[in-house]
Amino acid sequence: MERMTISTQPIEGQKPGTSGLRKKTRVFMAPHYLENFIQSVWIGIGGVTGKTLVLGGDGRYFNDRAAQVILRMAAAGGAKKVIIGQNALLSTPAASNVIRSRGADGGIIMSASHNPGGIDEDFGVKYNTRNGGPAPEEVTNQIFKATKAISAYEICESQDLDLSRLGTVHIDGMEVEIIDPVSDYAALMRQLFDFDKIAALFASGFTMRFDAMHAVTGPYATAILEGELGAAPGTVVNGEPKPDFGGGHPDPNPIWAKDLMDVMMGADAPDFGAASDGDGDRNMIVGRGIYVTPSDSVAVLAANAHLAPGYAGGLKGVARSMPTSKALDRVAAAKGLDCYETPTGWKFFGNLLDAGRATICGEESAGTGSDHVREKDGLWAVLLWLNILAETKKPVAEIMTAHWAEYGRNYYSRHDYEAVETEKAEGLMQALRDRLGTLPGQGFAGMTVESADEFAYDDPVDGSRSEGQGIRINFDGGARVVFRLSGTGTVGATLRVYLEDLELDPAKQDRDAQEALAGIIAAADAVAGIGERTGRSAPDVIT
Repeated sequence: MERMTISTQPIEGQKPGTSGLRKKTRVFMAPHYLENFIQSVWIGIGGVTGKTLVLGGDGRYFNDRAAQVILRMAAAGGAKKVIIGQNALLSTPAASNVIRSRGADGGIIMSASHNPGGIDEDFGVKYNTRNGGPAPEEVTNQIFKATKAISAYEICESQDLDLSRLGTVHIDGMEVEIIDPVSDYAALMRQLFDFDKIAALFASGFTMRFDAMHAVTGPYATAILEGELGAAPGTVVNGEPKPDFGGGHPDPNPIWAKDLMDVMMGADAPDFGAASDGDGDRNMIVGRGIYVTPSDSVAVLAANAHLAPGYAGGLKGVARSMPTSKALDRVAAAKGLDCYETPTGWKFFGNLLDAGRATICGEESAGTGSDHVREKDGLWAVLLWLNILAETKKPVAEIMTAHWAEYGRNYYSRHDYEAVETEKAEGLMQALRDRLGTLPGQGFAGMTVESADEFAYDDPVDGSRSEGQGIRINFDGGARVVFRLSGTGTVGATLRVYLEDLELDPAKQDRDAQEALAGIIAAADAVAGIGERTGRSAPDVIT
């Protein structure tokens, strides 16, 4: 078996973001593109000689081919071992668990998360460190530096491995262990949740619908919900992972999971509904006749986590991303817990989790998780909800009503303006930035600005500082708007506008969120000039 050194040159635009490198699939398929980036990862982490790595992905188009390339490059780099999921499948939280439980040095996850898949859609690669979490900025900066100076990459010449067969094979002396992608993860879930009580809930006639969106969580949900917990066959729908996610958009929100929403809002709705995304790290929770926002979901989970065996001893603290609603803060204050506000990006939670300062973390973008891994975890959130439902024996709507009555309701919504011309989106943000000092005291659509700033985060564990993390506009009376550009898309820029207001009166907590936030929505448009600057009359997605 020959190790080859292939001459190459830097390729523009290979800077990894908070979720690795994401581009159109055809970009990754271009000559040298994937190889350049993987070699740069090896360089950025100080080489892979003698190291053990984990490899897996969400099954999207090019996942299988990319896995073979990465395996041959790991062997050429002198890696000791690669642990890979069967058929190169591993959900992102499952990959994080394998890295941690097997003592691996790190891992490569092939995914563009909730982005569409297919030859004309998106692909992605990210590196996770030995704690199981996304690489921090100092590592991604080294990787990016390597992409700008690369002149050659090393790869073994060999036939493709049969990744469908469990067991151990070798490439040029490197061990490749092909594992069941579900078993290790399922074992971890058994430690955290009372499977017997959840099984009894299903045995009592409780019904559920889980939409796997033809993504990687399908096999996990089928094995655990139907196989171990006894949910009725057919509880998991769209459970077969497909390279193009069945032509759908694997983002678990009311827009892209409309079929699930229609069922859950119908006359004969199941008791509980849920969905997960492309790589299994995001979730959507729906009760019969009620949608639970991700911000509310993490607050409810934190308030009730003690009902699950894995969290019976209480929480060390909680954390949320800055744009996430302050519903979690209210639970933390009532329970005497530290609550951390971080930038968007799961890696910012990693230090808090590693330092034992937080147990449960959440992001408004449908990501929730705990210290069991170092990634958000969609199915974990669903199982914790099921554990809570099994213990309380109350429907989701009743749980939410009681929660709002006790803690107040943070009316909350996110408006996404997708694929906005980058120049226009950045211009809008810069115009806001330039006016931050003059906005307080000004009125917009009948609301008065109390304060305005650009969020910066000082990490309490390592002292690092992250600036430019979103613009916050706070209005008199407690309402707020956050403006932020997302880094998860591959075309143009996504302008995210987060809207929030607190309602403490239970008599006013049953309104539609968009209706309750109408004044703030108008003020957000007025203060930023969204329509004027972007040419958009309405957001593309409302969640």
